[in-house]
Amino acid sequence: MPYTVVWFKRDLRVQDHAALTAAGARGPVLCLYIVEPSLWAAPDAARQHYHFVLESLREVYRALRALGGRLHVVGGEVTEVLGRLHAAAPFDALYAHEETGNALSFERDLAVARWCRAQGVAWREFAQFGVVRRLRDRGEWQARWETFVAQPCLPVPAALRFVPLPWADTAPPDADALGLPAGEPPLRQRGGRVEAMRTLMDFLQARSQQYRGGISSPLRAPTACSRISPYLAFGCISLREVVQATRLQIASLPPSATRHRAGLNAFISRLYWHCHFIQKLESEPELETRNLHRGYDGLREADWNPQHFAALSAGRTGWPLVDACVAMLRETGWLNFRMRAMLVSVAAYPLWLHWQPVGGWLARQFLDYEPGIHWPQMQMQSGTTGINVPRIYNPIKQAHDQDPDGRFVRHWLPWMRRVPDSWLFEPWRMPDSLQRDLGLRPGEEIPRPPVDLEQATRVARERLFARRADPMVRAAKPAIVDKHGSRRRTPRPRAKAPVPAAAAGQLKLAF
Repeated sequence: MPYTVVWFKRDLRVQDHAALTAAGARGPVLCLYIVEPSLWAAPDAARQHYHFVLESLREVYRALRALGGRLHVVGGEVTEVLGRLHAAAPFDALYAHEETGNALSFERDLAVARWCRAQGVAWREFAQFGVVRRLRDRGEWQARWETFVAQPCLPVPAALRFVPLPWADTAPPDADALGLPAGEPPLRQRGGRVEAMRTLMDFLQARSQQYRGGISSPLRAPTACSRISPYLAFGCISLREVVQATRLQIASLPPSATRHRAGLNAFISRLYWHCHFIQKLESEPELETRNLHRGYDGLREADWNPQHFAALSAGRTGWPLVDACVAMLRETGWLNFRMRAMLVSVAAYPLWLHWQPVGGWLARQFLDYEPGIHWPQMQMQSGTTGINVPRIYNPIKQAHDQDPDGRFVRHWLPWMRRVPDSWLFEPWRMPDSLQRDLGLRPGEEIPRPPVDLEQATRVARERLFARRADPMVRAAKPAIVDKHGSRRRTPRPRAKAPVPAAAAGQLKLAF
Protein backbone atom coordinates (compact mmCIF):
# COMPACT_ATOMS: atom_id res chain seq x y z
CA MET A 1 0.00 0.00 0.00
CA PRO A 2 1.47 3.41 -0.93
CA TYR A 3 2.47 5.61 1.97
CA THR A 4 4.36 8.82 2.68
CA VAL A 5 7.59 9.12 4.63
CA VAL A 6 7.63 12.23 6.83
CA TRP A 7 11.28 13.11 7.30
CA PHE A 8 11.88 15.15 10.44
CA LYS A 9 14.94 17.39 10.34
CA ARG A 10 15.18 20.68 12.24
CA ASP A 11 11.41 20.65 12.84
CA LEU A 12 11.16 18.64 16.04
CA ARG A 13 7.48 19.05 16.87
CA VAL A 14 4.08 17.80 15.71
CA GLN A 15 2.24 21.14 16.11
CA ASP A 16 2.07 23.43 13.06
CA HIS A 17 4.00 20.79 11.13
CA ALA A 18 3.02 21.26 7.49
CA ALA A 19 4.75 18.10 6.23
CA LEU A 20 3.03 15.87 8.78
CA THR A 21 -0.37 17.46 8.21
CA ALA A 22 -0.17 17.18 4.43
CA ALA A 23 1.13 13.62 4.53
CA GLY A 24 -1.62 12.59 6.96
CA ALA A 25 -4.29 14.02 4.67
CA ARG A 26 -2.80 12.02 1.81
CA GLY A 27 -2.80 8.60 3.50
CA PRO A 28 -0.66 6.42 5.77
CA VAL A 29 2.60 7.88 7.07
CA LEU A 30 5.93 6.67 8.41
CA CYS A 31 7.64 9.24 10.64
CA LEU A 32 11.42 9.16 10.38
CA TYR A 33 14.39 11.00 11.85
CA ILE A 34 17.82 10.13 10.44
CA VAL A 35 21.01 10.58 12.47
CA GLU A 36 23.45 11.46 9.68
CA PRO A 37 27.10 10.71 10.56
CA SER A 38 28.44 13.13 7.93
CA LEU A 39 26.49 16.07 9.36
CA TRP A 40 27.52 15.30 12.93
CA ALA A 41 31.16 15.06 11.82
CA ALA A 42 30.99 18.57 10.35
CA PRO A 43 33.11 21.32 11.94
CA ASP A 44 30.01 23.26 13.05
CA ALA A 45 28.47 20.33 14.99
CA ALA A 46 28.80 19.97 18.75
CA ARG A 47 27.85 17.49 21.44
CA GLN A 48 25.47 20.01 22.98
CA HIS A 49 23.55 20.22 19.67
CA TYR A 50 23.18 16.44 19.48
CA HIS A 51 21.98 16.08 23.06
CA PHE A 52 19.51 18.93 22.56
CA VAL A 53 18.18 17.09 19.49
CA LEU A 54 17.83 13.81 21.41
CA GLU A 55 15.91 15.56 24.18
CA SER A 56 13.60 17.08 21.59
CA LEU A 57 13.15 13.77 19.76
CA ARG A 58 11.96 12.10 22.95
CA GLU A 59 9.09 14.56 23.15
CA VAL A 60 8.21 14.06 19.48
CA TYR A 61 8.24 10.31 20.11
CA ARG A 62 5.82 10.68 23.03
CA ALA A 63 3.54 13.00 21.03
CA LEU A 64 3.32 10.58 18.10
CA ARG A 65 2.81 7.63 20.44
CA ALA A 66 -0.20 9.46 21.91
CA LEU A 67 -1.59 9.60 18.36
CA GLY A 68 -1.17 5.86 17.95
CA GLY A 69 2.11 5.87 16.07
CA ARG A 70 5.78 6.39 16.67
CA LEU A 71 8.85 8.24 15.51
CA HIS A 72 11.55 5.96 14.11
CA VAL A 73 15.12 7.18 14.66
CA VAL A 74 17.58 5.55 12.25
CA GLY A 75 21.30 6.06 11.83
CA GLY A 76 22.96 6.40 8.41
CA GLU A 77 23.26 8.70 5.41
CA VAL A 78 19.87 9.77 4.12
CA THR A 79 19.88 8.26 0.64
CA GLU A 80 21.19 4.97 2.04
CA VAL A 81 18.43 4.84 4.65
CA LEU A 82 15.76 5.78 2.12
CA GLY A 83 17.07 3.16 -0.31
CA ARG A 84 16.94 0.45 2.33
CA LEU A 85 13.43 1.49 3.37
CA HIS A 86 12.16 1.70 -0.20
CA ALA A 87 13.54 -1.77 -0.98
CA ALA A 88 11.82 -3.29 2.07
CA ALA A 89 8.53 -1.36 1.92
CA PRO A 90 8.16 0.87 -1.16
CA PHE A 91 6.78 4.36 -0.53
CA ASP A 92 5.66 6.83 -3.16
CA ALA A 93 6.21 10.19 -1.45
CA LEU A 94 8.70 11.90 0.83
CA TYR A 95 7.59 15.01 2.74
CA ALA A 96 9.77 17.33 4.82
CA HIS A 97 10.31 20.94 5.77
CA GLU A 98 12.77 23.11 3.87
CA GLU A 99 16.10 23.61 5.59
CA THR A 100 18.53 26.47 5.04
CA GLY A 101 21.46 24.74 6.65
CA ASN A 102 25.17 24.34 6.10
CA ALA A 103 26.78 23.32 2.82
CA LEU A 104 26.62 19.64 3.74
CA SER A 105 22.87 19.72 4.32
CA PHE A 106 22.42 21.61 1.04
CA GLU A 107 24.34 18.94 -0.89
CA ARG A 108 22.47 16.25 1.02
CA ASP A 109 19.12 17.68 -0.05
CA LEU A 110 20.26 17.80 -3.66
CA ALA A 111 21.25 14.13 -3.41
CA VAL A 112 17.84 13.28 -1.93
CA ALA A 113 16.12 15.08 -4.80
CA ARG A 114 18.16 13.07 -7.31
CA TRP A 115 17.35 9.82 -5.50
CA CYS A 116 13.63 10.62 -5.49
CA ARG A 117 13.62 11.37 -9.21
CA ALA A 118 15.43 8.12 -9.94
CA GLN A 119 12.98 6.10 -7.83
CA GLY A 120 9.83 7.91 -8.97
CA VAL A 121 9.15 9.15 -5.42
CA ALA A 122 7.35 12.46 -5.04
CA TRP A 123 9.61 14.82 -3.04
CA ARG A 124 7.76 17.72 -1.44
CA GLU A 125 9.16 20.35 0.91
CA PHE A 126 7.25 22.89 2.99
CA ALA A 127 8.34 26.30 4.27
CA GLN A 128 9.73 26.22 7.79
CA PHE A 129 10.36 29.96 8.21
CA GLY A 130 9.44 33.07 6.26
CA VAL A 131 12.19 32.17 3.78
CA VAL A 132 11.44 31.92 0.07
CA ARG A 133 13.06 29.31 -2.17
CA ARG A 134 14.24 30.65 -5.53
CA LEU A 135 13.32 34.24 -4.59
CA ARG A 136 13.54 36.33 -7.75
CA ASP A 137 13.23 39.81 -6.29
CA ARG A 138 14.20 40.85 -2.75
CA GLY A 139 11.51 43.52 -2.96
CA GLU A 140 8.86 40.79 -2.83
CA TRP A 141 10.19 39.27 0.37
CA GLN A 142 8.51 41.38 3.05
CA ALA A 143 5.00 40.74 1.75
CA ARG A 144 5.76 37.02 1.42
CA TRP A 145 6.96 36.95 5.05
CA GLU A 146 3.82 38.66 6.30
CA THR A 147 1.64 36.26 4.34
CA PHE A 148 3.46 33.26 5.78
CA VAL A 149 3.31 34.29 9.43
CA ALA A 150 -0.37 35.28 9.13
CA GLN A 151 -1.50 31.85 7.93
CA PRO A 152 -3.33 29.82 10.60
CA CYS A 153 -1.16 27.48 12.63
CA LEU A 154 -1.84 23.85 11.82
CA PRO A 155 -3.29 21.74 14.64
CA VAL A 156 -1.93 18.33 15.55
CA PRO A 157 -3.44 15.90 13.01
CA ALA A 158 -6.23 13.98 14.72
CA ALA A 159 -6.59 10.93 12.49
CA LEU A 160 -3.17 9.81 11.34
CA ARG A 161 -2.64 6.29 10.03
CA PHE A 162 0.85 5.01 10.73
CA VAL A 163 3.10 2.57 8.91
CA PRO A 164 5.72 0.73 10.98
CA LEU A 165 9.39 0.57 10.12
CA PRO A 166 10.04 -2.75 8.32
CA TRP A 167 12.94 -3.60 10.62
CA ALA A 168 13.46 -3.48 14.37
CA ASP A 169 14.14 -0.09 15.91
CA THR A 170 17.52 0.45 17.52
CA ALA A 171 18.68 3.12 19.93
CA PRO A 172 20.22 6.21 18.28
CA PRO A 173 24.03 6.29 18.41
CA ASP A 174 25.59 8.11 21.33
CA ALA A 175 27.73 11.20 20.93
CA ASP A 176 30.96 9.23 21.31
CA ALA A 177 30.00 6.90 18.45
CA LEU A 178 29.47 9.96 16.24
CA GLY A 179 32.91 11.27 17.15
CA LEU A 180 31.60 14.46 18.73
CA PRO A 181 34.23 16.17 20.90
CA ALA A 182 33.82 15.65 24.62
CA GLY A 183 32.40 18.37 26.81
CA GLU A 184 29.33 20.55 26.65
CA PRO A 185 27.96 23.51 28.60
CA PRO A 186 26.61 22.19 31.91
CA LEU A 187 24.12 25.05 32.19
CA ARG A 188 22.75 24.91 28.63
CA GLN A 189 19.02 24.98 27.94
CA ARG A 190 17.30 21.62 27.57
CA GLY A 191 15.53 20.57 24.39
CA GLY A 192 11.89 19.80 23.70
CA ARG A 193 8.60 21.53 23.14
CA VAL A 194 7.58 21.63 26.80
CA GLU A 195 10.57 23.82 27.60
CA ALA A 196 10.03 25.83 24.42
CA MET A 197 6.46 26.72 25.36
CA ARG A 198 7.32 27.41 28.99
CA THR A 199 10.13 29.73 27.93
CA LEU A 200 8.00 31.53 25.34
CA MET A 201 5.01 32.12 27.60
CA ASP A 202 7.17 33.29 30.49
CA PHE A 203 8.77 35.80 28.16
CA LEU A 204 5.54 37.04 26.56
CA GLN A 205 3.72 37.49 29.86
CA ALA A 206 6.49 38.90 32.04
CA ARG A 207 10.12 39.03 30.93
CA SER A 208 9.44 40.94 27.72
CA GLN A 209 8.84 44.08 29.77
CA GLN A 210 12.63 44.23 30.18
CA TYR A 211 13.40 43.43 26.54
CA ARG A 212 14.13 46.96 25.33
CA GLY A 213 17.39 47.99 26.93
CA GLY A 214 17.88 44.70 28.71
CA ILE A 215 18.98 42.70 25.68
CA SER A 216 22.24 44.67 25.34
CA SER A 217 23.40 44.10 28.90
CA PRO A 218 25.34 40.89 29.55
CA LEU A 219 23.95 41.00 33.09
CA ARG A 220 20.29 41.54 32.28
CA ALA A 221 20.05 39.78 28.91
CA PRO A 222 19.81 36.19 30.23
CA THR A 223 16.34 37.01 31.56
CA ALA A 224 15.41 40.02 29.40
CA CYS A 225 15.92 38.08 26.15
CA SER A 226 13.27 35.59 25.10
CA ARG A 227 15.73 32.63 25.14
CA ILE A 228 13.67 30.80 22.50
CA SER A 229 16.41 30.90 19.84
CA PRO A 230 17.52 27.24 20.29
CA TYR A 231 13.88 26.10 20.10
CA LEU A 232 13.41 27.98 16.84
CA ALA A 233 16.72 26.70 15.48
CA PHE A 234 15.73 23.06 16.02
CA GLY A 235 12.04 23.55 15.31
CA CYS A 236 10.61 22.65 18.72
CA ILE A 237 8.27 25.56 18.08
CA SER A 238 7.38 27.16 14.77
CA LEU A 239 8.11 30.75 13.81
CA ARG A 240 4.46 31.23 12.94
CA GLU A 241 3.40 30.10 16.41
CA VAL A 242 5.80 32.57 18.01
CA VAL A 243 4.75 35.53 15.86
CA GLN A 244 1.04 34.88 16.36
CA ALA A 245 1.35 34.29 20.10
CA THR A 246 3.28 37.54 20.41
CA ARG A 247 0.73 39.52 18.45
CA LEU A 248 -2.08 38.05 20.55
CA GLN A 249 -0.25 39.11 23.70
CA ILE A 250 0.19 42.63 22.31
CA ALA A 251 -3.52 42.83 21.50
CA SER A 252 -4.43 41.75 25.04
CA LEU A 253 -2.40 44.45 26.79
CA PRO A 254 -4.13 47.48 28.32
CA PRO A 255 -3.28 50.91 26.89
CA SER A 256 -1.17 51.70 29.95
CA ALA A 257 1.26 48.80 29.31
CA THR A 258 3.52 50.89 27.09
CA ARG A 259 6.80 49.31 28.22
CA HIS A 260 5.45 45.80 27.79
CA ARG A 261 4.06 46.59 24.35
CA ALA A 262 7.33 48.21 23.26
CA GLY A 263 9.27 45.12 24.30
CA LEU A 264 6.99 42.79 22.37
CA ASN A 265 7.07 44.99 19.27
CA ALA A 266 10.87 44.99 19.40
CA PHE A 267 10.78 41.20 19.69
CA ILE A 268 8.52 40.92 16.61
CA SER A 269 11.03 43.05 14.76
CA ARG A 270 13.81 40.60 15.56
CA LEU A 271 11.69 37.67 14.42
CA TYR A 272 11.38 39.46 11.09
CA TRP A 273 15.13 39.99 10.91
CA HIS A 274 15.68 36.34 11.88
CA CYS A 275 14.18 35.34 8.52
CA HIS A 276 15.71 38.29 6.69
CA PHE A 277 19.19 36.95 7.46
CA ILE A 278 18.35 33.32 6.75
CA GLN A 279 17.09 34.46 3.35
CA LYS A 280 20.62 35.67 2.57
CA LEU A 281 22.10 32.19 2.95
CA GLU A 282 19.12 30.66 1.13
CA SER A 283 19.78 32.97 -1.82
CA GLU A 284 23.56 32.55 -1.70
CA PRO A 285 24.71 29.28 -0.04
CA GLU A 286 28.37 30.20 -0.63
CA LEU A 287 28.10 32.70 2.22
CA GLU A 288 29.31 29.93 4.53
CA THR A 289 32.57 29.44 2.69
CA ARG A 290 33.55 32.61 0.83
CA ASN A 291 33.31 36.36 1.20
CA LEU A 292 29.96 37.77 0.13
CA HIS A 293 31.80 40.60 -1.61
CA ARG A 294 34.61 38.93 -3.56
CA GLY A 295 36.53 42.17 -3.52
CA TYR A 296 37.49 41.32 0.08
CA ASP A 297 39.12 38.03 -0.87
CA GLY A 298 42.62 37.88 0.56
CA LEU A 299 41.98 40.59 3.14
CA ARG A 300 42.74 38.37 6.15
CA GLU A 301 43.13 34.80 4.89
CA ALA A 302 46.93 34.79 4.57
CA ASP A 303 47.44 36.49 7.96
CA TRP A 304 45.94 33.76 10.16
CA ASN A 305 47.59 33.87 13.57
CA PRO A 306 47.10 30.62 15.57
CA GLN A 307 48.28 32.27 18.79
CA HIS A 308 45.62 34.95 18.49
CA PHE A 309 42.93 32.36 17.87
CA ALA A 310 44.15 30.20 20.76
CA ALA A 311 43.96 33.18 23.12
CA LEU A 312 40.43 33.99 21.96
CA SER A 313 39.03 30.45 22.08
CA ALA A 314 40.63 29.75 25.48
CA GLY A 315 39.27 32.99 26.93
CA ARG A 316 42.78 34.28 27.60
CA THR A 317 42.91 37.49 25.56
CA GLY A 318 43.52 39.59 28.66
CA TRP A 319 40.50 41.80 27.94
CA PRO A 320 38.25 40.80 30.85
CA LEU A 321 34.88 41.29 29.15
CA VAL A 322 35.95 39.20 26.15
CA ASP A 323 37.27 36.39 28.34
CA ALA A 324 34.17 36.45 30.55
CA CYS A 325 31.97 36.09 27.46
CA VAL A 326 33.95 33.03 26.36
CA ALA A 327 33.61 31.59 29.87
CA MET A 328 29.85 32.16 29.82
CA LEU A 329 29.57 30.46 26.45
CA ARG A 330 31.57 27.50 27.76
CA GLU A 331 29.16 27.12 30.69
CA THR A 332 25.79 28.01 29.15
CA GLY A 333 26.01 27.79 25.34
CA TRP A 334 24.40 31.23 25.10
CA LEU A 335 25.39 34.88 24.95
CA ASN A 336 23.43 38.02 24.18
CA PHE A 337 23.70 39.64 20.77
CA ARG A 338 25.88 42.63 21.72
CA MET A 339 28.48 40.43 23.36
CA ARG A 340 28.44 38.09 20.35
CA ALA A 341 29.04 41.09 18.12
CA MET A 342 31.90 42.20 20.34
CA LEU A 343 33.53 38.74 20.20
CA VAL A 344 33.42 38.70 16.40
CA SER A 345 34.64 42.29 16.21
CA VAL A 346 37.61 41.57 18.48
CA ALA A 347 38.46 38.52 16.38
CA ALA A 348 38.13 40.40 13.10
CA TYR A 349 39.92 43.66 13.91
CA PRO A 350 42.56 43.79 16.67
CA LEU A 351 43.24 40.04 16.35
CA TRP A 352 42.82 40.21 12.52
CA LEU A 353 41.38 36.69 12.21
CA HIS A 354 39.50 35.48 9.15
CA TRP A 355 35.80 35.00 9.89
CA GLN A 356 35.41 31.40 8.71
CA PRO A 357 37.51 29.49 11.32
CA VAL A 358 36.23 31.83 14.03
CA GLY A 359 32.70 31.16 12.79
CA GLY A 360 33.20 27.41 12.99
CA TRP A 361 34.39 27.70 16.58
CA LEU A 362 31.47 29.95 17.56
CA ALA A 363 28.97 27.66 15.80
CA ARG A 364 30.03 24.90 18.18
CA GLN A 365 29.74 27.22 21.18
CA PHE A 366 26.25 28.52 20.36
CA LEU A 367 23.49 26.10 21.30
CA ASP A 368 21.16 28.15 19.08
CA TYR A 369 23.46 27.94 16.05
CA GLU A 370 21.36 28.74 12.99
CA PRO A 371 23.53 28.66 9.83
CA GLY A 372 21.35 31.14 7.96
CA ILE A 373 21.84 33.75 10.65
CA HIS A 374 25.30 32.80 11.79
CA TRP A 375 27.28 33.07 8.54
CA PRO A 376 25.78 36.32 7.20
CA GLN A 377 26.33 37.86 10.61
CA MET A 378 29.91 36.61 10.83
CA GLN A 379 30.62 38.33 7.53
CA MET A 380 28.72 41.48 8.40
CA GLN A 381 30.61 41.95 11.67
CA SER A 382 33.91 41.19 9.89
CA GLY A 383 33.29 43.80 7.20
CA THR A 384 33.30 41.46 4.17
CA THR A 385 29.74 42.04 2.95
CA GLY A 386 30.69 45.34 1.36
CA ILE A 387 27.25 46.80 2.13
CA ASN A 388 27.33 47.35 5.90
CA VAL A 389 29.20 50.04 7.78
CA PRO A 390 31.77 48.15 9.91
CA ARG A 391 31.01 48.12 13.63
CA ILE A 392 34.28 47.89 15.48
CA TYR A 393 33.69 47.26 19.17
CA ASN A 394 36.29 48.32 21.71
CA PRO A 395 36.16 45.65 24.46
CA ILE A 396 37.41 48.04 27.13
CA LYS A 397 34.79 50.67 26.27
CA GLN A 398 32.13 47.95 26.16
CA ALA A 399 33.17 46.88 29.67
CA HIS A 400 32.82 50.48 30.90
CA ASP A 401 29.40 50.79 29.22
CA GLN A 402 27.89 47.36 29.90
CA ASP A 403 29.63 46.14 33.07
CA PRO A 404 30.96 49.22 34.89
CA ASP A 405 31.02 47.53 38.29
CA GLY A 406 32.57 44.32 37.00
CA ARG A 407 29.70 42.09 38.18
CA PHE A 408 29.54 40.11 34.93
CA VAL A 409 33.30 39.78 34.63
CA ARG A 410 33.73 38.72 38.24
CA HIS A 411 30.94 36.19 38.01
CA TRP A 412 32.50 34.35 35.08
CA LEU A 413 36.19 34.94 35.87
CA PRO A 414 36.68 34.05 39.54
CA TRP A 415 40.27 35.31 39.58
CA MET A 416 38.99 38.79 38.73
CA ARG A 417 37.29 38.92 42.15
CA ARG A 418 40.71 39.54 43.67
CA VAL A 419 41.53 42.40 41.29
CA PRO A 420 40.97 45.89 42.78
CA ASP A 421 38.39 48.11 41.10
CA SER A 422 41.11 50.49 39.92
CA TRP A 423 42.49 47.75 37.65
CA LEU A 424 39.15 46.23 36.67
CA PHE A 425 39.27 47.09 32.95
CA GLU A 426 42.99 46.61 32.28
CA PRO A 427 44.24 44.19 34.95
CA TRP A 428 47.42 43.29 33.05
CA ARG A 429 48.72 46.79 33.78
CA MET A 430 48.85 46.08 37.51
CA PRO A 431 52.36 46.31 39.00
CA ASP A 432 53.99 42.90 39.36
CA SER A 433 54.19 43.33 43.13
CA LEU A 434 50.44 43.86 43.34
CA GLN A 435 49.78 40.88 41.10
CA ARG A 436 51.86 38.69 43.38
CA ASP A 437 49.85 39.89 46.37
CA LEU A 438 46.63 38.61 44.77
CA GLY A 439 47.59 35.02 45.56
CA LEU A 440 46.41 33.70 42.19
CA ARG A 441 46.62 29.93 41.69
CA PRO A 442 48.42 28.29 38.73
CA GLY A 443 46.34 28.84 35.61
CA GLU A 444 44.86 32.04 37.03
CA GLU A 445 47.76 34.25 36.03
CA ILE A 446 46.55 37.53 34.57
CA PRO A 447 46.85 37.19 30.78
CA ARG A 448 48.36 39.95 28.71
CA PRO A 449 46.56 40.93 25.47
CA PRO A 450 48.36 39.51 22.43
CA VAL A 451 48.28 42.92 20.72
CA ASP A 452 48.13 46.57 21.66
CA LEU A 453 44.39 47.19 21.29
CA GLU A 454 44.51 50.77 20.08
CA GLN A 455 47.32 50.26 17.58
CA ALA A 456 46.04 46.92 16.22
CA THR A 457 42.53 48.30 15.79
CA ARG A 458 43.84 51.37 13.98
CA VAL A 459 45.87 49.24 11.56
CA ALA A 460 42.89 46.94 10.95
CA ARG A 461 40.59 49.87 10.29
CA GLU A 462 43.05 51.37 7.82
CA ARG A 463 43.41 48.08 5.95
CA LEU A 464 39.67 47.52 5.78
CA PHE A 465 38.81 51.04 4.65
CA ALA A 466 41.55 51.03 2.06
CA ARG A 467 39.91 47.97 0.53
CA ARG A 468 36.47 49.58 0.75
CA ALA A 469 37.77 52.64 -1.11
CA ASP A 470 39.10 50.60 -4.04
CA PRO A 471 37.07 51.64 -7.14
CA MET A 472 36.49 48.03 -8.23
CA VAL A 473 35.25 47.09 -4.76
CA ARG A 474 32.90 50.07 -4.70
CA ALA A 475 31.61 49.26 -8.18
CA ALA A 476 30.50 45.78 -7.08
CA LYS A 477 28.48 47.03 -4.11
CA PRO A 478 25.16 47.91 -5.84
CA ALA A 479 24.62 44.36 -7.10
CA ILE A 480 25.04 42.99 -3.56
CA VAL A 481 22.63 45.59 -2.16
CA ASP A 482 20.09 44.65 -4.81
CA LYS A 483 20.30 40.94 -3.98
CA HIS A 484 20.70 41.00 -0.21
CA GLY A 485 19.98 44.47 1.14
CA SER A 486 17.08 45.12 3.45
CA ARG A 487 14.04 46.99 2.19
CA ARG A 488 12.12 49.67 4.03
CA ARG A 489 9.21 48.07 5.80
CA THR A 490 5.68 49.45 5.65
CA PRO A 491 4.12 49.43 9.14
CA ARG A 492 1.07 47.26 9.57
CA PRO A 493 -2.14 48.99 10.66
CA ARG A 494 -2.22 49.74 14.39
CA ALA A 495 -5.11 47.31 14.98
CA LYS A 496 -2.97 44.47 13.69
CA ALA A 497 0.01 45.02 15.99
CA PRO A 498 2.62 47.20 14.24
CA VAL A 499 6.00 45.72 13.51
CA PRO A 500 8.66 48.43 13.79
CA ALA A 501 11.83 48.04 11.78
CA ALA A 502 14.86 46.78 13.66
CA ALA A 503 18.14 48.62 13.55
CA ALA A 504 20.14 47.12 10.72
CA GLY A 505 23.57 45.92 11.70
CA GLN A 506 22.79 44.40 15.10
CA LEU A 507 23.96 40.85 15.63
CA LYS A 508 20.65 39.00 15.91
CA LEU A 509 21.97 35.56 16.69
CA ALA A 510 20.16 35.47 20.00
CA PHE A 511 16.65 36.56 20.95
